[in-house]
This record gives sequence, structure tokens and C-alpha cells, in this order.
Amino acid sequence: MKAIMSAIKSLFNWLRRLLFKPSAKIGLGILIIIGFAGGVWFWAGFNAGMQATNTEEFCTSCHTMGDNMLPELKKTVHFKNRTGVRAECSDCHVPHDFTAKVARKMQASREVLSQLMGDIGTREKFLDHRVVLAQREWGRFKANDSKECRTCHDYDSMDFDKMRVTSQMIMRSAAERDASCLDCHKGIAHELPNTEGMHNPAFDSLLSEARSTKIKDGQNYYNIVPQDLYTSDDRKTKAGSIEIAAPVKVLAHKDGGVQIELDMWRKNKGFGRVWYTNFGLNIPDAIIEKDLASDKSLITAGEAKEDPLTGLEWQKVKAQFWVAEGGLMESIEPAWDIASQTYSDSCSTCHRQPDPSGHDANQWPGLFSGMVGFTNLDNDSAAMVLKYLQLHSSDFRKNPQGSGSPENTFQGARP
Repeated sequence: MKAIMSAIKSLFNWLRRLLFKPSAKIGLGILIIIGFAGGVWFWAGFNAGMQATNTEEFCTSCHTMGDNMLPELKKTVHFKNRTGVRAECSDCHVPHDFTAKVARKMQASREVLSQLMGDIGTREKFLDHRVVLAQREWGRFKANDSKECRTCHDYDSMDFDKMRVTSQMIMRSAAERDASCLDCHKGIAHELPNTEGMHNPAFDSLLSEARSTKIKDGQNYYNIVPQDLYTSDDRKTKAGSIEIAAPVKVLAHKDGGVQIELDMWRKNKGFGRVWYTNFGLNIPDAIIEKDLASDKSLITAGEAKEDPLTGLEWQKVKAQFWVAEGGLMESIEPAWDIASQTYSDSCSTCHRQPDPSGHDANQWPGLFSGMVGFTNLDNDSAAMVLKYLQLHSSDFRKNPQGSGSPENTFQGARP
């Protein structure tokens, strides 16, 4: 131990003499010249390294980028267009400011490490991890207000009159708000990730509240997360699935399971697998397995009546199923609070989002499917927002927005 401490002390003293003690053999001027030349040499080498690692050849030399990202880019207007202006990897993914560029280079070591550790070494692994990479890059673009995009694209230089009418509406509104490019334009140079791997952290608090809810037999509750239905308390035979916000009545408890009763409607068409809480409204609450949908020992069919708007006959149905504990709540309002905020955050970046009461429950699915592709909502969040919109539509509001109101205007053009 003494030998080690002595060696460390000797090294420290040597460095101190080297850095702080005046030289007895080399003149100060020579030292300054050597230091200056060394600095120039270091800076030239550093800059050359930065430039070399900015080239498309360097970026695509990694087979993960060359096999996955480059073929996608080649299919887009950013790679080949009538004017011959091409955007390379560094144009979008490397900041142009020096400090931010150095920071991004250091952050890129994570992708290199992921490659070396095999996290993204194959096509399948890359696709599984793609949502993480995309969210990280989207976050960077959001933080710097799409600064790299604005190097080429500028609102003041756009000729809106040469755009389609629907595009003009969106782009003029975006220019007035100085909206970030990424608010609307995701997946324009590369494919969008599979959102099944994404997670809305707001669901964690919702599930925590559901798990702490004390369930009582004979009381009414709301299903808070999509989950499977089972025919018996052992939960081995799947009977179907139940959607978020579906109302249920609790009948019994047993071994981590809850017996519930569904009192709903179905269309007397086909197998009648899809069940709805509200007559005449296409708001699915449960989907029954095909072989069980007509099982009279499981399902009790009641009154039937015709929907005057469509002419279809709807029938009242009732059945008892089992679900796992931890997915029911007394009030659906906490879920609606999350859905309302998610709708506001995700659907107001491209244009002013329509008021929920501006459309009826049967119109919302088609309208929502045209908008959700411009967001990065995961499947559970999208399903919850759609259910929120349908259950707060004009069918459920006393003073809905009129069909001619601005809130009812849907801009369906792709930006």
C-alpha cells in the first residue's frame, strides 16, 4: 500500500512540475509557439473528425442504419425530388450550433452502445426498439422548436397560394402560431414506429387508483382498462373482452377474480358479438367470442326494437362473466380527466380541435381515425380518447355545438 501511495505522490509531483514549474531548458517563446501549433493541430483534427462523422457514408456504414433507415429515406421527397435538393442524415439529426452538436455527438454514444450490445442489431430488434429512438428524437425536435427543419423551411418564404386549399388552412394557422414542424410532420422521412410499445404514464396513476378501490358486491362500477372476460372463476376459458368505461355490476369475488354482470344491447345482425351500452349508438363496450355469442345458457336475450335511423333491430342482452381484480372504479371521471388533457395536448397542435359535442357519437370514430395518425398516441390512450369523445358528443350534451360552428369543422387534409 505504501508503494502505491508513493507512486501516486510521485506522479502528482511530476505533473505539477510539468504544468506549473518554469522551463529551464526551453524558452518561453518556443513553448508558446509549440502550444499554439499543438492547439491548431488539435482543433483541425477535432473539426475533421466532426465533419467525417457528419457524412451520410459514416452514418449508414452501421448496418442498422444502412439496412433500416436509408431505404426508408430513399422513398421520400427529402432524398429525391424535382429540384435535386437532398437532406442528408446530419441535416436533420445533428444540430448546427457547435455546443449542441458536441452534446448530440456525445448522446449518440447510446446508439453505438445499443448496437454493440445487440439491442438494435437485427431488423426485429430495431423495430421493437424503434419507438424509444423515435420518442427520444421527437423530444429533441420539440425542445429546440424543430430548429434543423427551419434551416430549410421558413414560414415567411412559403407561398400559401400555391398549396391546396385544405393545406392552406392548416399551414396558415400553423404560421400564425409559429407551430413547430414536428407537431404535425412525423414519419415524413422514416416510417412511424409501432405505437404498441408506447406507454402513457398517466395510466399508472389510474391503475393505482383502481387497484386501491374497495369493490362491494351488488354495486355498479366502471371498467377502467381493456381486459379479458372469462366464463368461470378459474379464468381459464376466455369469453371475450371488455372495453374502457364500460359500466358493470359486481356480483361476487373469488380468488383474485370478480364476477360482473353486463346489461347491454347488440345488433340482431350476424353473430351479435359486439355489445353496446347505449341503444342505437356505435360505442362498443364488450366483444364476445364467436362460439359463445349465441350460447343461450350464458346469454339472456330480452326485448328487441328497431333503430329508426338505420332500420336495424337491436336486442337487449344480459350475461355474467369474470374479470381480474384491479380494473374497476366507482367513477369514470379520473379517466375522463386524462382523456380530456390527452385530447387537448395531442389534437390541438395542427389545428383547433373540434369540440366533443360538435359531432354525434356515430360520427366520431370516422373523424378520429383521420386525425389519430398525426399523433403519437398509443393504442390504449387512443381508445380512451375516442370513448371520451363519443360519450361527450352531441348525443349526451344538452347544448351541443351546432353543425355549422367553427368547432365542428374538421380539416382532413394530410399536411
